[in-house]
Amino acid sequence: MTEKLLNHRAEGPASAPPLLLGPSLGTSYALWDKVAPELSATHRVVRWDLPGHGGSPAGLIGPGATVGDLAGLVLALADSLGLERFAYAGVSLGGAVGLHLAVHHPERLSCLAVICSSAHFNGAKPWEERAALVRREGLAKLAESADARWFTPGFTVPRLVADHRDADPEAYAACCDALGAFDLRERLAEITVPTLLIAGRQDPATPPAHLREIADTVPGAALVELPGASHLAPAERPEAVLTALRTHFDGPARRGMEVRREVLGDAHVDRAQARQSPFTARYQDFISRYAWGEIWTDPTLSRRERSMITLTALVAHGHYDELAMHVRAARRNGLTPEEIGAVLLQTAVYCGVPAANSAFATAQRVLEEEG
Repeated sequence: MTEKLLNHRAEGPASAPPLLLGPSLGTSYALWDKVAPELSATHRVVRWDLPGHGGSPAGLIGPGATVGDLAGLVLALADSLGLERFAYAGVSLGGAVGLHLAVHHPERLSCLAVICSSAHFNGAKPWEERAALVRREGLAKLAESADARWFTPGFTVPRLVADHRDADPEAYAACCDALGAFDLRERLAEITVPTLLIAGRQDPATPPAHLREIADTVPGAALVELPGASHLAPAERPEAVLTALRTHFDGPARRGMEVRREVLGDAHVDRAQARQSPFTARYQDFISRYAWGEIWTDPTLSRRERSMITLTALVAHGHYDELAMHVRAARRNGLTPEEIGAVLLQTAVYCGVPAANSAFATAQRVLEEEG
């Protein structure tokens, strides 16, 4: 860690889809101890500490800080790790960071989960009062009420309470400043990334109505309410949070498999799945998640247009076995034999006549087989 970066912990294969996890005010990345290891089976999980919390330097923010400042630190961390685009989940203040990223930097997010958080935190006054108290008296007294604010009666996580007590008072107060100034209600409708909201039904800090407000405004957002959960749901109800996050973050892979079958046909996909081994499993997931779950589902181009582009690219690189497969796919996507021929004729000009000769031979064989 350098002095300019948030303290963080990375888990899971470096080649897996990246997932950043943000904490709540007063906690460290230990908030995710019962969830992150399970998520790291399918993702490159990076959980981070707020400034002055856990291992992050307190000097990364100061008085008058904003959620945008914290989001900038998260992007700097992602950049340092080479993560151009990532999924994100955050609790409370960490969730507010996720909402800010979704509004101001949507190109960086593939998916968003906001847990026990809000688009606003009841105005500046209570946070100004808390910040002043902490700057004056430190965190020991406030930490005594952590269980009541964070958990249902009778539940506690001593490690998290200790993190609260040990946080840097100035950095904690600056985070209070950020919460007091945060209000994204007028911009929620601009969010376009797939969004999941998770509420704890017994959460006094950000009750379900706050999450419902976001779900009702963000297009296509889903809401899950967890019984028996208060403000720090990942610590109190880790199994339920894990189930909801897996369903949400693995969605592109499932949708990708659906599109893959629609375009290539069940027989081809079944053969590919039957040949799958532990060695090739991650590659098959990569194909379903990115090629079919993100590129082929992008509505900017139609499937007909994508088929034409794909045919041209395969001819250019001489991938004739793949070309045969995508000639069949092109027919499923609505191209006529005449249109396929016109695409291949175009390749004769720009990819070369020998390549087009082989392409026409492959396409003719496939079209005759298809009747």
